[in-house]
Amino acid sequence: MRASTTMPPLQALRAFEAVGRLLSFRRAGEELLITQSAVSHHIKQLEDMLGVRLFVRKAKSIALTPEGASYLEQTIEAFRIIADATSEIRRETERQRVRVSVLPSFGANWLVSRLANFMLQHPEIEVELEPTLRLADFASDDVDLAIRFGTGRWEGVRSEWLMNEELSPVVSPALFGDGSRFAEPADLLLHTLLESWNPVGWTLWLGEVNVDIRRARVLQLTDYNIVLQAALNGQGVAIGRMHMVGDHLAAGRLLQPFPQIVRSEKIAYWLVMPQDRRLSAGAEAFASWLKEEAASPDLSAR
Repeated sequence: MRASTTMPPLQALRAFEAVGRLLSFRRAGEELLITQSAVSHHIKQLEDMLGVRLFVRKAKSIALTPEGASYLEQTIEAFRIIADATSEIRRETERQRVRVSVLPSFGANWLVSRLANFMLQHPEIEVELEPTLRLADFASDDVDLAIRFGTGRWEGVRSEWLMNEELSPVVSPALFGDGSRFAEPADLLLHTLLESWNPVGWTLWLGEVNVDIRRARVLQLTDYNIVLQAALNGQGVAIGRMHMVGDHLAAGRLLQPFPQIVRSEKIAYWLVMPQDRRLSAGAEAFASWLKEEAASPDLSAR
């Protein structure tokens, strides 16, 4: 391959970057696993090609010239661009891994049962779920995507709506009994109302049926999975997120004592993405599939 007349040799640039960063020919040689004289040769070759001095040599130290300092800044940036491009290409050609931060309840009651469909469509993509209640920190958590529940208004991220939740009380058959305990919505005030950390669900539903939540006894639990387990154990009435409790209702493990269902933009599932980073091809594929699944009229597990 013919040498370029405008591009300096890569070895010379690497030597220059190391010397400029470390301000030492000896330490640069140790880092690059070459001799100090080889480092000096590369720097002289680069200076001859550029026609300027890059370093001021002193008795026991060296310093960058103004031209050298400017060239070093641009060289470091060029190496960074090459490194980023290389990493991106390697991600595309290797087996792709997509890490998804997901609410434990959404993962267990909605997502996991559908993942087999995605794996059939994309056998080259490995999906890793990270169950957590925290909002993903894409700068430090090493995740590609997140799925969260709420209003979608979170700072520092991009959010795309997936689907609204539907709310209605659910109760175990043991607590429901013959149904006389739940003749009207106001009867809920005689029972413990179960909800996760944010009781907005009960607030919305009770407001719809004109029952004052301030008169209710609400037990707030950490995670919605715990809410469901408490309801299954007959410890109270849960505000049912209908996308999460479908299997329990179908199997008769939970009952829906009242027909009223509340829908609101305040109770939706959102796909959360980095604000300033492009998604990998694998993450794009997963995000597209997830939106298709959420938009499907059949929201029961397949």
